[in-house]
Amino acid sequence: MAEEPRPLRVLVVDDEPVGWKRIVNLLRAEPNVDLVGTAEDGEQAVEAIRTLRPDLVFLDIQMPRRTGLDVVREVGPDAMPATIFVTAYDQHALSAFELAAVDYLVKPYDDERFEQAFRRARRRVELEGRDQLLNQLTALLSAGRTPPGEAPPREKPAYLERIAVQTKGKIRVVPAAKIDYVRASGPYAELHVGDQRYVIRESMQALDERLDPAEFMRIHRSIIVRLSLIEVLARSPAGDLEAQLKNGVRLPVGRSRRDAVQRRLGWEGR
Repeated sequence: MAEEPRPLRVLVVDDEPVGWKRIVNLLRAEPNVDLVGTAEDGEQAVEAIRTLRPDLVFLDIQMPRRTGLDVVREVGPDAMPATIFVTAYDQHALSAFELAAVDYLVKPYDDERFEQAFRRARRRVELEGRDQLLNQLTALLSAGRTPPGEAPPREKPAYLERIAVQTKGKIRVVPAAKIDYVRASGPYAELHVGDQRYVIRESMQALDERLDPAEFMRIHRSIIVRLSLIEVLARSPAGDLEAQLKNGVRLPVGRSRRDAVQRRLGWEGR
């Protein structure tokens, strides 16, 4: 008779009771799970991971005093279990993947998205073990350490290569290389990718700083555009300057940015 597999030992970390209670309730519906504990801040999380040795941890990113990312760094790669990051902010999703998370959940998430992340984590723990995760964590946490006698490598700006967006309860990763332009919409930003539009809760200032300036430029306080897609600068019927893209979309150019845009395009004096 086949031996029943060992229960998956799970730790839940969230500083908001509503957050960790929701995960606990969802875990109760999953078979062969042993909830070994909960923690309400980063300090408790570090202690619980070290003493309880869970197979999987649901780890909130935004916590007082010590974030979820700080927890990973303090525990260290050799002791860190498989991790599903939980965040209310889309911009942390990329950092979660860079820290070798099995998956991440963006609040509010539905039951289907939770189950998808959980099953992915269970498969990773049961079938693949933690070796790949630990190797990724080790590479990340040792980055920047220079061997004795060697000059430190020149740091390159960490511009966004991918942006995680939530659509229809699922997470999609949009390559920055496919973004045509970004338009502000209140506290949100709209990513325009061909005929698709994705909404993220991110400021234009933050995106302007994190998108590669060799590829993108903020031509208006509410618009960032891929420079290679600008086909012509033209006047609108009202006399304002507009950037017309190769797909026919026309975007306003802010008055204070006209000279800079023309210089970047090499169109000064035209």
